[in-house]
Amino acid sequence: MSNNTKQPSLAWPGLIRRYADYLPVNEFTPIVTLLEGNTPLLKADSLAREMGGDIELYLKYEGLNPTASFKDRGMTMAVSKAKERGADVVVCASTGNTSASAAAYAARAGLKCVVLLPNGKIALGKLAQALMYGATTISIEGNFDDALRIVRELGETGQVEVVNSVNPVRIEGQKTASFEVVDQLGQAPDFHFLPVGNAGNITAYWKGYKEYFDLGISSSKPRMFGFQAANSAPIVDGSPIENPQTVATAIRIGNPASWGGATNAVEESNGHIGKVTDNEILIAYKQLAKTEGIFAEPACAAPLAGLKNCLLNDKIPEGSKIVVTLTGHGLKDPDNAINEAGYTPAVVAPELDAVKDIIGL
Repeated sequence: MSNNTKQPSLAWPGLIRRYADYLPVNEFTPIVTLLEGNTPLLKADSLAREMGGDIELYLKYEGLNPTASFKDRGMTMAVSKAKERGADVVVCASTGNTSASAAAYAARAGLKCVVLLPNGKIALGKLAQALMYGATTISIEGNFDDALRIVRELGETGQVEVVNSVNPVRIEGQKTASFEVVDQLGQAPDFHFLPVGNAGNITAYWKGYKEYFDLGISSSKPRMFGFQAANSAPIVDGSPIENPQTVATAIRIGNPASWGGATNAVEESNGHIGKVTDNEILIAYKQLAKTEGIFAEPACAAPLAGLKNCLLNDKIPEGSKIVVTLTGHGLKDPDNAINEAGYTPAVVAPELDAVKDIIGL
């Protein structure tokens, strides 16, 4: 073979280029990418045994996206289309992950970014990202739903591009995660478990699974199971919650923008949306890290806690293939990690014997 022969590139091109045939883009779309997507699907045999289930458990670890959450999938699409339309300013409301992603992709695109956050109710890792990426960061004396209301009103002025999941191209980008699951697993799972906050993700995954099935790429579709935190569970409780509360800040949302999409996904897939307590979330949060070596933010533990409950109540047939989406990295929320770890570093003299005493040698 000649040394001059060009070899095809095996490098990941980013999700828009990888899945362009299934996305609303064209040759004129300026692709704004940080090479998001292609996140690992990790088999979790130890965690499955800990949960007491005879299942095949896989974890879709979205915390390894560029800004450490699944939001990058939707944001590469939203910011690319904003740039295509000639927008100068993008704006979002956020409990943290959306703000980090919007700020990063806006910086990449050379656009101004404005983020509205609920004052004092955002994990510090996420706030740090928004500030470092240079977004105009505004804290609202209210909750996420108040911030989203203002963002919608800003969008109606026609002077800014809203990049929350009320923007339909966000859902288009996020659906690529289900494409990846099928590509990686070789088939659709029997069940897919996710945390539910603003409900865009469960909506997007179901859209992707349906599209791959309709195209004949997969021969089945999973049952969609979503879980909310007990005091932030408007879909489960059947009405908006004025003052939602949970340690899992990413899903502390009282009136989800994609409520209809989530209920549709559950109904069409014969799925389920349930709720778990903060205590159950924190137990699963620590169990995931100690059992599989995977550090995810607390919201990711909601579907794991939900899965444990489903196994205990015989809602999952033996041998089922189950995928759980871990939406964000644990470093997003260092305060909760330190508080929940259960111990602090031992301080000793700089001597071998002192260290040996600590470790029992």
